[in-house]
Amino acid sequence: MAAKNKEPKRYTELRNSKALRDYFVDERFEAGIQLWGTEVKSIRAGKAQISDAFGRVERGELWLHGAHIDQYSFGNIHNHEAKRTRKLLLHRRHIRKIQLALDTGGRALVPLRMYFKEALVKVEVGLCTGKKLFDKRETLKKKAEQRDVDKDLKSGRR
Repeated sequence: MAAKNKEPKRYTELRNSKALRDYFVDERFEAGIQLWGTEVKSIRAGKAQISDAFGRVERGELWLHGAHIDQYSFGNIHNHEAKRTRKLLLHRRHIRKIQLALDTGGRALVPLRMYFKEALVKVEVGLCTGKKLFDKRETLKKKAEQRDVDKDLKSGRR
């Protein structure tokens, strides 16, 4: 007999919708994030936002700025601040690689998604290059063409 799932999947992933629209993602990294207990509970409830967040290397450590995690509604006086700077946990060689890329200029470290990997919260960060206006228009054209092709295939026309 097959084992049943202990609990149905809840809200387990937060995506940065602006990231793929505004940036070309050159390289992706999976990083852990240093959180307090009430922050994890808020993320599990889907009360977080990473659309305005960015990463920065300071004193050899990687930090996430601008991520908004709502205060836990059942918290007490020891609840967390909503927009505090949080440390990202990554291997030193990856941090050095990111530091070199950011120092050369023209690139940004952007969080792409925040998700649970078993019981741990992970953040996928991307080393990105900004899109120009004509790049964004080109992306919109490709999406529209792909949508038309999918629509025609679904209806049975060729």
